[in-house]
Amino acid sequence: MVGLGGACFEAAPEDVGDFFAIRPEHRADVPKTQFKSRPGKTLSSRKWESAFSQDGHLDMAKVLRRIQRGGIHPSIKGVVWEFLLGCYDPNSTFDERNQLRQRRSREQYEIWKSECKNMEPTIGSGRIITTPIIIEDGITVEVPSTSYLNNEDLGTPTPDISPRHCSRAKSIAFDSADKKVHQWKATLHQIGLDVVRTDRSLVFYLDEANLARLWDVLCIYAWIDNDISYCQGMNDLCSPMLILQENEADAFWCFEHFMRRMRGNFKTSASSIGVQSQLSTLAEIIKVVDPKLHQHLETLDGGEYLFAFRTLMVLFRRELSFVDAMYLWELMWAMEYNPNLFSQYEDQSAATDKSAAPKGNDKCLKQLGKFERKNVESGSLDQQAAFSVFLMAGVLEAKNKRLLKEAEALDDVVKILNDITGTLDAKKACGEALKVHKKYLSKTKKA
Repeated sequence: MVGLGGACFEAAPEDVGDFFAIRPEHRADVPKTQFKSRPGKTLSSRKWESAFSQDGHLDMAKVLRRIQRGGIHPSIKGVVWEFLLGCYDPNSTFDERNQLRQRRSREQYEIWKSECKNMEPTIGSGRIITTPIIIEDGITVEVPSTSYLNNEDLGTPTPDISPRHCSRAKSIAFDSADKKVHQWKATLHQIGLDVVRTDRSLVFYLDEANLARLWDVLCIYAWIDNDISYCQGMNDLCSPMLILQENEADAFWCFEHFMRRMRGNFKTSASSIGVQSQLSTLAEIIKVVDPKLHQHLETLDGGEYLFAFRTLMVLFRRELSFVDAMYLWELMWAMEYNPNLFSQYEDQSAATDKSAAPKGNDKCLKQLGKFERKNVESGSLDQQAAFSVFLMAGVLEAKNKRLLKEAEALDDVVKILNDITGTLDAKKACGEALKVHKKYLSKTKKA
């Protein structure tokens, strides 16, 4: 197992299937995994350990270069993700990180978990709720049937993630001081329903205790996030964190930091859903780099780019195998890595504080991913234009000829884009995204 650097590693098999095994009955149904660990390119446990100084300072530039070339070996994904997501400062020491882990990851999480358990005893019990909690006259009525986990639940069809499905669970209006508690309890059964549908092809979730842990993490996050609470799709984002981290509290903090980047996508109002801002940015990018394609999509009534809604909402989770989705995520995080901007992810709708940008000297720029380095060099710090948006733009550009020639209606656009399921090469897709980004910066600079 892996610690925060400086720990010993157990021998690990090279076959990624040994880490993220697929249930035999689902092997024909899931997209084929394309990721392979490549010696000399993939960040290995040996290269990871060598990136630390004696007291624990991490050479992040060295790590980023290796990840951008070939991803992260499965045996160390969990600990490396903690740094990519900003859970730990690479300039901290071993002792400082261990103290932070104990104080935040363990003690704070247990406080929140105890709060939730006092309000709903099924938290931490190994059970989940899949039936609505009934609230009458401000009083919580006992749940009719608290569901013990049943493997048969894993056959339940996964609901589509679309604008009409991604609204936050409906709040129940109360004048009571316990309004927050009632609203939280109103989300629990939806979390439970989504949990039993999550990554049901993986052997990992044959263990009912793992499903219960996923439910606990999502319920506790819904309690502490007053603005977002829970939305469908968060389960897809949280699942890899739980699988990679042995400790539930560590999984929670990885997910919480991930949501700092993603929570803007889940913000809803009476008229819009947060991810629509990224769809608007995608439309603007295509309009600049490929005006002919943009005009064609507008003619087909696809100018709002809603066909990309699900993909951006859960970052290609439905288009890729579990392993390839993780590979794509870590490539993206490495490409856009900028430790000075982690706090900016808290509210993506807020104006970016340009004073947080690193100075333009070579040493500072080396600490950034390729994508973020170009942004800093060009002065483009718009966080709405996340790397994932350029990734989607790259997919559209790759399908340019087919879309112009074959798409005669919006359904044709969806059908053509669905062809990337199981065939998208994460490394090549990131390369295409960087090309689109370069072209976009060039054209907007001239304008």
